[in-house]
Amino acid sequence: MIMTYQEVLENARKTILNCKVCPECNGLACGNTLPGPGSKAPGNGAYENWKGWKAIRLNVDTFVPDTEVDARMDLFGHRFSLPVLTGPIGSMTQYSREDVTVGFNAAMIRACAETGIVDCFGDGIVEKTVAGALEAVAEHPDCAIPVFNPLPNAKICEKIERFESSGTLATCVVVDSAGLSHWRFKGESPGSKTVEDLKFLKSCTKKPFLIKGIMTAKAALKAVEAGADGIIVSNHGGRVLPDVPSTAEVLPEIARAVKGQTKIIVDGGIRHGSDMVKALALGADAVMICRPFAVAWFGGDAEGIRTYVEKLREEFTGAMYMVGARKLADLCPDMVR
Repeated sequence: MIMTYQEVLENARKTILNCKVCPECNGLACGNTLPGPGSKAPGNGAYENWKGWKAIRLNVDTFVPDTEVDARMDLFGHRFSLPVLTGPIGSMTQYSREDVTVGFNAAMIRACAETGIVDCFGDGIVEKTVAGALEAVAEHPDCAIPVFNPLPNAKICEKIERFESSGTLATCVVVDSAGLSHWRFKGESPGSKTVEDLKFLKSCTKKPFLIKGIMTAKAALKAVEAGADGIIVSNHGGRVLPDVPSTAEVLPEIARAVKGQTKIIVDGGIRHGSDMVKALALGADAVMICRPFAVAWFGGDAEGIRTYVEKLREEFTGAMYMVGARKLADLCPDMVR
């Protein structure tokens, strides 16, 4: 029997630590302390991200042909069943008495391959995180994207080479995690990157190159200058700097600045298929969702992940149908207010 999403949540509450497993993950009950260390007070960027999408409304339009909705996405030469990427979580220790990151990454990659979406996973602080992910990547290389923290360029290039030997869909560097402190506790030194740094990192890979942590049109144009094949509009769940705008607020201006020059992915507070419709209508090519996938895994391992993906699929195609979109290219600003 296929699990219901309610059963996934109920199961997760029995096993997960710290997380309240709220019916709606919006950062309020946990105070934006999850997932992972480094959240900076005051403010709750997770809630602001969530609230940003809720402030946008959908326009109903049923004066269109009554045909099937096609939710498939083409990305870097591959076709996926939904425009969804999972968000990277570098360490799962805050959710469990043991570090279950390796099992989580493997389950995520395999479940994403089965459901036709893309998994992005963190490079992690400890070696076993990297080694554990490599095995699953080798099984499903076309749906996996490693996300590397902004360590010294030589270290990133070394990691890129290791993962590309197993195969990946693309390579991503997350620039805003330079504002997180937990890497320094391990003796590492993440830091900001210049356009020249990013050009160099792109030269280290033969795969499409993504840059995560874009929050302004100016930064998006710099990413394009660096040769980014894709950008991820993200404020790291609102955890690296208080009082930043939500990703929903900045997406339209970023899309106007670089649409057509690079793929645009947006994360932060996206929880439902209706949020996905809003994001693509405002200029994104795909969305990234993080925290709910951790909850889904604790609630049912790979089956829990599949249940959440199918929930998103039903919501997304239903919302597309009601705003008058029959394929992703139909989604446009006129469909939201």
